[in-house]
Formats: sequence, structure tokens, C-alpha cells
Amino acid sequence: MGIRSLTRTEAEHRASLLSVERYDVDIDLTALPDGPEVRCVSTVTFTCHEPGAETFVDCAAEVRSATLNGTPLSPAADGRIALPALAGQNVLRVESVQADTATGEGVHRAVDPADGEVYLWMSFEPDEARFVWACFDQPDLKAPHAFTVTAPAAWTVTSNSGDPRVEDLGTARRWAFPDTPPLSSYNTVVNAGPFHEIRREVDGHDLGLYSRRSLAEVLERDADEMFTLTGQGLAFYAEVFAMPFPQRKYDQVFVPEFGGAMENYGCVTWSDSFLRRAVPTPAESQLLAKVLLHEMAHMWFGNIVTMRWWDDLWLNEAFAEFACHWAAERATRYTDAWAGHLADGKLRAYLSDQGPASHPIHQPIHDVAQAASIFDSITYPKGASVLQQLMTYVGEERFRAGMAAYFARHAWGNTTLQDLIDALSEAGGRDLAGWRKAWLETAGTDRFSLERDGESVTLVAADSARPQVLAVGAYARKGEAYERTALVRVEVTQPRTEVTGLPPAAGILLINDEDLTFATTRPDPATRDLLFRTAAHLPTAISRGLAVGTVWDMLTTGEATAAEAGRCITAVLAAETSDAVIEPYLTLAANIADLWAPPAVRAELTQAVAATCRSLAADPGRRQVALRGLARTATDADDLAWLREQAGDDVDLLWRALVREAELGGDVASETERLLERDPDPDAWVRALTVRAALPDAAAKAEVWQLLAVDRKVPVSSIREVAEAFWRPGQDALLAPYAHRYLDSIPGLHQGGMIPAMGFTRQLFPPHAIDEAYIEKARQASEEAAPVVRKTLLERSDAISRMLRSRSA
Repeated sequence: MGIRSLTRTEAEHRASLLSVERYDVDIDLTALPDGPEVRCVSTVTFTCHEPGAETFVDCAAEVRSATLNGTPLSPAADGRIALPALAGQNVLRVESVQADTATGEGVHRAVDPADGEVYLWMSFEPDEARFVWACFDQPDLKAPHAFTVTAPAAWTVTSNSGDPRVEDLGTARRWAFPDTPPLSSYNTVVNAGPFHEIRREVDGHDLGLYSRRSLAEVLERDADEMFTLTGQGLAFYAEVFAMPFPQRKYDQVFVPEFGGAMENYGCVTWSDSFLRRAVPTPAESQLLAKVLLHEMAHMWFGNIVTMRWWDDLWLNEAFAEFACHWAAERATRYTDAWAGHLADGKLRAYLSDQGPASHPIHQPIHDVAQAASIFDSITYPKGASVLQQLMTYVGEERFRAGMAAYFARHAWGNTTLQDLIDALSEAGGRDLAGWRKAWLETAGTDRFSLERDGESVTLVAADSARPQVLAVGAYARKGEAYERTALVRVEVTQPRTEVTGLPPAAGILLINDEDLTFATTRPDPATRDLLFRTAAHLPTAISRGLAVGTVWDMLTTGEATAAEAGRCITAVLAAETSDAVIEPYLTLAANIADLWAPPAVRAELTQAVAATCRSLAADPGRRQVALRGLARTATDADDLAWLREQAGDDVDLLWRALVREAELGGDVASETERLLERDPDPDAWVRALTVRAALPDAAAKAEVWQLLAVDRKVPVSSIREVAEAFWRPGQDALLAPYAHRYLDSIPGLHQGGMIPAMGFTRQLFPPHAIDEAYIEKARQASEEAAPVVRKTLLERSDAISRMLRSRSA
């Protein structure tokens, strides 16, 4: 039986026909300690505006019985149960069982290898609630949900509304949760297991943190930081949206074998890979803060106010991504959050937006399967940058006023893009119709350069320019460094814009200074080499980041060599003062050496990165990050010996050093076994598998491929770690067979839901042992694949095609 994807036309018809009054969902988890089954009874009370009409309810679990107003219904087909002859007032009751809780969608049963304890989580975006119980699985049929969960007596259950009534049944307990506010089906959640729990009262909110018991020590280590961030975020959003979070309880649950984080109302679910087994680096700490604030922003963008249909997904994701940087910079200690965004997500967005996978931020979505394909760099980091530009364009105070009006007007309802544009236009005093069309309905990236004619300076767009406000900074040399001597804001309305107020003898003119818009830039030919040489001497993390971004973009388009880009970034690393960008820049420099450099210069660039790491390691604040970078780029026995000496008893660094030693052909089997015995991490077996993945050994490659790509035993949060060790430069003869196996796997890459589909499609795509002809075969093979696979493959194949061209330059 196939599972049909809900189309927009079907959703619009069903929404016009029905109003859902409430869901009462009874969930039985008592079979899970010894088996896979989740049993549910979903009772849906709803009205029909046209009595006698018919529709369907979504249910992709096994249906044991289904009645409508007491009358038995026909068996489910294609993940749907037909609902004929509707009355004005209706009660639907569906008993269902989901037994695929290992590899299926919506619900997952994980076993902790440390102690054999079982944990269960549910995650439903975009339309996976239907895999667990019967529901109208579309965002604009919101309703209160009342969950009653029967679970083993030793388990704790979490859900959206908190404060359940718990009844002791002997070997089990029944958890009856109060009604939620009106929520879309994808915003609901149930998590369960023998959790370790920490609670704290912060500014009138009852905050909870949960993890599996084997990670209790790590959760305790990070709890103060997370409680502080949660309190800061709730206070900031309450102020800028003029609407406090309306529920007292706010829980965050860290679970095994989960990908990313999910913004369930009042009960955010996280991958427990965010509970770093080693002390977090500055970049990892900032990432945790941004993800925490991103998911929290969804309480307003997505939960309280929800998009009507998936073409407005960006109303959720772009706004949450923008808001998390805004909140981090204004309300927390992570004041370089936007610099981190520029050094990482924004560079990915520039690359994606200039390739074949580019799409408008807002675009028509035919069905939910297509919606799953736009959880990408356009929706997230580009969308966040475009909203930063919108706030600049209308002014922050007016932007805040517009957001407050939007939430006051639409709380607990559904909206479209036009609702938001109307609120911001009214508050900002600007007609945003042209801005909307140019930024949200048009794909692609503006590119700016400057023309100098004597003292005259003109900002020139390579093509037609979107309406926007940006800044041009003038920098003059002062000793070895540069200082900014002027900053001029420019409103762009046409391809050529005169820039006035700049000093006549500026050494460097930096376009998009302060990083206020989403646009790539190019230096004029006379200052190209100057920019490459002096990027490290610019005075701020943002100004240096803009220079790095320009150099990186020129590498991806073939206008700069890997050697030029690598030298520029290692020079910036030596001078950088912001901890937030050291790790992203080290990753960028190592990627250039591994993936972009021609074989003839790869060793030289790798050695340069390794030397930079050894130099940075002298700074205690940079030591951990630098040694991790060296573990990736160590080039000889001396580097490895020095790294081991520096690592001492640091288990994390020792694992990283073993991966590199394995890649270089070392005999690491016995040391891997010893380290596995020493490591208290319950997921240490993944580290051992990563070591094996890096070996230039045919048997090791076969074993790892089977576990990673065929059996899918590796947690989704670790796919990237293992795959990057598997696909190493210089191992082409060993890797070639797996490049062809990837082609064979494409039709099934969608299995398991959206997050695994994206992870496996992207990370298993071979960056080595292929050519342009292979990339074309992969694209052809993806034409019949699920949209999320096709889109992810198209984006990844474009990046790797650019790498191949750079390697052959």
C-alpha cells in the first residue's frame, strides 16, 4: 500500500468543509520495553459545514477499527480513511497500531547501548502525526489536543501542556495531560522513557530539562547555561513580540537517535548529540544557544500563529532563524552571533542560491512531499538574512511594532504571507509590495561591485537590483591594520547608485559593511589582490567575515584558486579576535584543502592549515578548537605525536587523532579497542566506527558502508561524522564501487522521513572517485525520487561539481 501525499487542493477543500473542535488521543506505550508497538485511540470531534458531504482523515498506521458517529468505516487505503455522509456534528474514533518504530516516520523507539533502557520520541513535521494516530494532518485545522498516555511505571512522559495528572496502575502509570491551546497536528508531541530530569523556576516559568540517564552528568554540566538562555530568550521575545509565552511550563527533552531539534509547543525535542560529550567549544556553545532560541521563536512563529499552507514555511523557519540571531546578539552573551551566521550558514546559502537548486523563498507548493524539499539553505540562512534586511529597510522600531500587531491580530490562527506584509507595511509606513516580489518571490542573489571615477563612486549591480538598504565602509591603513574612516548607508532602487560621503583616498571600500543585506560582492580589478592580502587586517569580525565571504564566493565561481582562498583564510585565522568564527573558518580552510584544491597543491594547503592550528593552540582559549583542527589536518608523524602529547587524557581528541592516523594508514585497531573501553560515552561505538571508516582498507570500507548506508545503524545525528571519514581524498580506488552503490540507493533514500532523507542523500553523495559524467548520472537517477531526495541531491551535486572544476583548475 502506498501512502499518498496531501495536496494543496485537497487541504483547501477539507479546511473549507470542516472545523475541528478537539482531539482526545489515548496512547499505550506499555509494549515498548520488550517490543516495537505504539497503540493509539484517536477521538476527533469536528463539525461539517455541509452535512452529507464526504472527506477523509489521515492515518498511515495500521488501523484496527474506525467508526464515524458509531458506524464502522471501510478499511484505510493509501494512508487515508474515507469519511462518508458527514453529519453537522461528528465524532470519529480510530484505533491504530504503529509497529515500525525503528525506521519509520513520526515515532521512534531507541535503545541506549549503555544500559539497555528504552526511550521513545515523536516528531511530526511536516505531516508525520498520521503515522501514529488518525488526524487531519494539515496546518490550518488547528484544535486543542488532550493526551492520555499509559507507560511503564519507571518512565516519565512529556507532552505539550505539562502538569499531567498521574495515576498509578501498578506496573504502569497513566499520564493525563490538560488540553493544549489550538495547535496544528505537527506541533504536538509525546516523549517517554526513564529520563533524568532537572527543573528550575525562572521569571515565573517552570523550566524542565530531560535526557537519558546515561547522559545525566552531561546534562547537569550544561543545565545552568540552558536555563539562563531559556530565561533570556523568553524575556526577549515577550518584549519584542509584545506577547509573553502564555504557558507556565517550558520543557526541553534531549533524546537519542534524533535529528536536529523540533519546536513542539511547550516541549521542544532535541537530538542529544547537542549534549557534547567533551566540553563544548565556543562555536558549539553558540550553536546550542542559537538552536535553543530558534526553537523558542517557533512558539510564536509556527505554534501561536501558524502558516495556512506549506508555501509559507518560511514564515516559520526563516523568522525563527532570524530571531535566534537577533535574540542571541541582544539578550545573551553571544554578541557575535551574526558573525557566526556570516561565517557558516550564509556562505552555504550563497552557494545554494546560485545553483540549480535555487528557488524563491516563497513559492507554490503542490503537496506536502514537495514541502519537505524546502527545509534548506534558502528557507533558513537566506531567509534569516532577508529578514535582517527587511528590519533594516523599515527600521527596527517599526519592524517590532509590525510584529506585535501581527501576533495580536492572528494569535492561535493561521496566516499567509500577505497578512505579515500588511502588518509590517502599516507599521513601517512603506509599501512593501515591490520588496515582497523582489525578495520573496524571486530566486537568486544580487551581486554588487563599485566603480571609481576620480572621487566619484558608484555601486553597480551585476543585474537588476532588489530594493534594499546597505552600507559601504571606507578603510584606511594604520600601521599593519586597517581602520574604518567612514560608513555610508545607501538605499538601492536601481542597478546603479551613486555613493556620496566616502573619503577620496580610502584604501579599501567594503560593500555591504555591517552585513545588512543578502548579496555577494566583487572587488574592482585594481583592489582584488589587496582585498585577498588584507582581509586579516580589517578591524572587526564582520568586516573580516565579509572579505572571507567574497573570497569564498569567488572560489566557488572559479574566480579565485583554492590556494588563494586557503592563504586568505589561514591569515584571517591568525588574526581573528572572535571565538565565534575560529571553528567555522578552520573547517572552511580544511574543506578547501580536502575538497577544492588540485591534488598538486592539496598537501601544501593541508600543511598550512596544520601549521595554523599548532600556532593557535598556544592560546589557551583557542587550544581545544586548534587541536581538533590539527586532528583533521595532521600531515606526518611529527604532527600526530605532538597532537597526542597535547591531548593527554582528552578522550575526544584521542578519537579525532585516531581517525586521522587511520586515514594515513596507521595500525590503530588495538588502540581503538582500548579507547572504546575507556570512553564513558554511550555512543562511543560510533567514534570507533568513524576510525574504521577512515582506513584505506577494502574490508573496513565494506563493513562501514553496510552499517551506515544499508542497515542504517548509525544515528542520524552522526551520519555526517562517519561519512566524512569514509569519503577521503586519495582513496579513489577503494571508494569507486561505493560511488556506484550510491546511485543504486537513490530510489530508497527517502525512507524514514524528511530528516534521514536529507542526511543520507547529502552525506553519502561521493565527493571523490567521481567525475562530471557521474554527477549527470546521479541527477538523472534522482528524477523519479521523492522531492526531498531530488532537491537535496541537486544542491549537493552542484557543490561537488564546482569542487571538481576547482580541482582541475
